[in-house]
Amino acid sequence: MSDNVITDVTQLDALYGAASPRSITKEIRHLNSEYRSFIEAAPFMAVATVGAEGLDCSPRGEDGNVVRVLDENTIQFADRRGNNRLDTLRNIVYDNRIALLFLVPGIGETMRVNGRASISVCSDLIESFTTNGKRPKTVVEVKVDRVYFQCSKALVRSGIWDTGKQMRPGDVPSAGKMLEATSTDDLDAREYDRDLERRHPDELW
Repeated sequence: MSDNVITDVTQLDALYGAASPRSITKEIRHLNSEYRSFIEAAPFMAVATVGAEGLDCSPRGEDGNVVRVLDENTIQFADRRGNNRLDTLRNIVYDNRIALLFLVPGIGETMRVNGRASISVCSDLIESFTTNGKRPKTVVEVKVDRVYFQCSKALVRSGIWDTGKQMRPGDVPSAGKMLEATSTDDLDAREYDRDLERRHPDELW
């Protein structure tokens, strides 16, 4: 192994030094009122899971709160309509460990939650997550193990909330162009993008 590659945590500790005390004490094992308020303000989160085929990190968003906080130890969220790959759900069945990262528009800090997930098909619970007349097929419930907020450095560095740095359509490849580049059939990128724009309003939920 090259001397330029770190292979154990003692090397990491020697290189970086000890964690600051506040970075340790901010991690708690439940949702206090401040952490809960932050999470309930978030319309978007990233969901990380692990399964038999490896890792997955998926985006989740809602028009309002992306999750429902039941109590200081329990979070629920609907599995909205998607592409039916079911990467997150398959992973939860295999290994119930889950990590959530919450973003609040305009705010530099993020919130991190690690816990254990289960998938519910309870009819009453699913009905309670109905939006625009559309019911999710399942609801994911997360039991909180650890929660803490991340400081704003990453989002400040990225300028993600700076409207002057926002990309315009065409600055990056569209969904159609990316599919066309990986497709084995005669997919037409422009036609796909036009159809996607038409379908979006009816398929969000």
